[in-house]
Amino acid sequence: MAQVLANLLTNAAKYSPLGSRIVLRGARENDYVTIRVNDEGMGIEPEMLGLVFEPFVQRPQSLDRTGGGLGLGLAIVRNLVQSHGGTVRAESAGTNKGSEFIIQLPPSAMPVSVERETERSASVDVSAKDRVLVVDDNEDAVDMLRRALEQLGYVVDAALDGPSALARAETFQPSIVLLDIGLPVMDGYEVARQLNASNGDGRRPRLIALTGYGQDADRRQSREAGFEHHLVKPIDLGHLREILQEGSSDPRER
Repeated sequence: MAQVLANLLTNAAKYSPLGSRIVLRGARENDYVTIRVNDEGMGIEPEMLGLVFEPFVQRPQSLDRTGGGLGLGLAIVRNLVQSHGGTVRAESAGTNKGSEFIIQLPPSAMPVSVERETERSASVDVSAKDRVLVVDDNEDAVDMLRRALEQLGYVVDAALDGPSALARAETFQPSIVLLDIGLPVMDGYEVARQLNASNGDGRRPRLIALTGYGQDADRRQSREAGFEHHLVKPIDLGHLREILQEGSSDPRER
């Protein structure tokens, strides 16, 4: 929930003018805990209210994403809130009339979520050698994945660009690499090729693409670069957990 609130407050600040107010409220309403984030910013057009939580709701960008992020902040919010048994929605009177994001959670959501996650962790056979390297230039995505994987018992390291990923892989020796494609400096395809080329003894890490690019050509290119799976953001953490426990690739992801 800290990640949820951070994303909502960051969005509110990003799209609000200097000197305007941003208000965070929490209250018990009927059978739910309700959290509201209000801003006096640019607002949301009526036709966009149902779309703001969808991934990539912004202009197309180049592969290196120098123009900004992939528009995953609110998609991550929805994913996390739903994982706690809650709902999130956006309200706005229109352009330049501010926005309100409303989260509703059952009061028992947090304890139940922790209990279930503990049960899952206990049921997963994860050894100390199951090291996962997360490579993504979106720090929010990296932080979310790191926390989720550590709860499942994996040893996790991270890098924010291609050269750093190669350096970390050499010392960390991961068994699995979750690799974004649209990286600055060196894209994920090249990182994958170099990771495979640097492990001539056959002990190569499993490569899983986590990317915003999901066309057939993108999937074909990831296969050619040596990726075992091609997952399109925002990923389903439960599905990712299943893939991490597999010993071989699933052709449905290809």
